[in-house]
Amino acid sequence: MIKVEWVYWLVAAVFLVVAVLRLSDRSDPKRLGSAAFWAVLAFTFVYGTYVVAKTAPPVIEGVAVLVLVVLAALGFPGRGSTDTTTDEQRVGLAERFGNRLFVPALVIPVVAVLFGAVLAKVSLGGRPLLEPKSETIIGLGAAALVGVAVALAIFRPRSVVVPFREGDRLLGHIGWAAILPQFLATLGLLFTTAGVGDAVGRVTHAVLPDGQRLLAVVVYCLGMAVFTIVMGNAFAAFPVMTAAIGWPVLVQQYHGNPPAVFAIGMLAGFCGTLVTPMAANFNLVPAALLELKDQYGPIKAQLPTAVPLWVGTTAVMALAAFPR
Repeated sequence: MIKVEWVYWLVAAVFLVVAVLRLSDRSDPKRLGSAAFWAVLAFTFVYGTYVVAKTAPPVIEGVAVLVLVVLAALGFPGRGSTDTTTDEQRVGLAERFGNRLFVPALVIPVVAVLFGAVLAKVSLGGRPLLEPKSETIIGLGAAALVGVAVALAIFRPRSVVVPFREGDRLLGHIGWAAILPQFLATLGLLFTTAGVGDAVGRVTHAVLPDGQRLLAVVVYCLGMAVFTIVMGNAFAAFPVMTAAIGWPVLVQQYHGNPPAVFAIGMLAGFCGTLVTPMAANFNLVPAALLELKDQYGPIKAQLPTAVPLWVGTTAVMALAAFPR
């Protein structure tokens, strides 16, 4: 059986290679701190396997996370070397390869779907081929490997190290924000485990008048957007707001259609994603990669879309998610 932990170890290997590249780059004045950041991050991916299996103390994982926070606060990782192709070389390569440039990227979703829809149903010797409930992650990891192999076959770079150097360059531009989604997802789990959803639910029940379904819908959609703004991820806000209002009030009390309520609620959360720097992978990372002068430019541009989209989403839930 292919286990999801193998994917995490593969991710750790990539971060470890980046750490080695940073450490070997003597032109980078931040190479020691940057290499330490990526090496510690790689360690957390591997050590977490043993924490989950309860064969290693979790406190060490917690210390590693605190080390990452300290390194990020000190300005690590840095951007490192900018050794890459020039603009003229990229234009030449684009003219040479044309639409074939997109083939490696298009391979990734195809392979991921193949794993999730087909291989997830395959069993060998009475055991599933892929670890249950992790088929998508395993498929995504395999798809990334296939994508790299296809890119190497098409573009034939001068060295197999080129993908790692480009990965190092991109991670250097993104910096510590590369792991922010992972931290925020963990924060959502902590909020749920700590009972934040139950607490929000008690407050809502105390102040929300009975029989006001429209007001409950507005509170749920607004809560999804606000919690997403705070936590940066609608998937992190979803369990909190669903435990507080979505399930007990909208579904159980007002008999809302669960798929409609939760799907539309997620869309309300994504409206918050558009307007928060905490959604680093959507807002700050593109600004960093494109080297925009205003790092909050994507948020300013998306705000006029987010507000009417939230209003429309709330209206759709109120009109279509409940029996007439």
